[in-house]
Amino acid sequence: MPRLVLAFLTVLAGLGAGPAGADEEGWTAYAVRDEIAPRSWTERDAGGRLLLGLGGKGDAAVDGRWVREVPVDPDRVYAFQAAYRTLRVGNPERSVLARVVWIDGSDRSRRAMEYPAATGTPDESGWTVVSGVYRAPEEATRARLELHLRWAAEGEVLWRDVALREADPPEPRRVRLAAVNHQPKETRSPAENRQVFGGLVEQAAERGADVVVLPEGITVVGNGFTYAGAAEPVPGPTTTFLGKLARRHQVWVVAGVYEREGTRVYNTAVLVGRDGKLAGRYRKMSLPDEEIEGGLTPGADTPVFETDFGRVGIMICWDSSYPEVARALAARGAEVIFLPIWGGEEALVSARAMENQVYIVASGYDFRTGIFDRRGQRIADAREDPEIVMAEVDLGERTLWPWLRDWRARIWREAPVWAEER
Repeated sequence: MPRLVLAFLTVLAGLGAGPAGADEEGWTAYAVRDEIAPRSWTERDAGGRLLLGLGGKGDAAVDGRWVREVPVDPDRVYAFQAAYRTLRVGNPERSVLARVVWIDGSDRSRRAMEYPAATGTPDESGWTVVSGVYRAPEEATRARLELHLRWAAEGEVLWRDVALREADPPEPRRVRLAAVNHQPKETRSPAENRQVFGGLVEQAAERGADVVVLPEGITVVGNGFTYAGAAEPVPGPTTTFLGKLARRHQVWVVAGVYEREGTRVYNTAVLVGRDGKLAGRYRKMSLPDEEIEGGLTPGADTPVFETDFGRVGIMICWDSSYPEVARALAARGAEVIFLPIWGGEEALVSARAMENQVYIVASGYDFRTGIFDRRGQRIADAREDPEIVMAEVDLGERTLWPWLRDWRARIWREAPVWAEER
């Protein structure tokens, strides 16, 4: 049987507070400087299980943690898990974190630190679970488990259910991403455009695509229709057409359309599921002057969607020129962003992928269709029209940078906080 390294800390209702800096079950309160150390205490529930607490002291500089070291074997895989509950913490993603620090036989900390991520929203009792699966470096002999509270003057956090155990490597989460490169010319109607793009969806599905991304505004390109002239309800004719294709070929489809809702016309992208049903839509938030003059209304939300391969988001064309939309999608857990686009700057799309550590699947006309990885590099690239580009990626595989290591796990711990979020 695999050797287990376990530290379980569970509480239902805290009883019997311990002194600050208490050392229980190997846990010790620690701060880099005593003057910024938070309040620290321990409690036991009715079953004798331990809860670790940290609290601010009215000083926004507060920064401290509970720490414990446990032995590990080099090059073995370990699963970490913990849960926390906060009170008066304005930005838990930044102020409350767990960390695993690998230590070698010379008692030196390795730069290969791990930052377990939240696995979902808080439960009905307010507890948030953080977890991660990691391979110990070849030099590692111990792991230092850290439970932090920082920069929360009046905040408190309670930690429980902490465990580090040997585990099997995670199963791959492979997905085949596809993007269509085609710009119809001299078509006569939105219906004709749908037929043209429908054939390309079928070709991508036959090649094994899990999701096929079409460009922006597929119902107006090449046929002379205005935005309002091609606008339709969602669900409507285009989602019905794509739904039949998606269900027949068991593939996800993303496509740009123009949506009418009352007097409003939106530049919208729809997500259609393998079952043929509308799974979601995104309304373009960043409108260039040409679209404003064309009578379009901007969207106001950045939804993310759960699929059978991961969590995804959508942005459209001009959105890629600004950091806000991609950032909001990544903050909500998007692992892949689909980008129907007419034309734009490749460097900015590359930056959106890199700075948010997401894959971007871009299907365009004047923009070169392609797929970008978390390093901002093209891993699939269109050269002809029509053409379908594809790439198979493992969403469960971490992208490790030389100095940043798992940057995706660190972004929300270290990024700046805007004044309105404080």
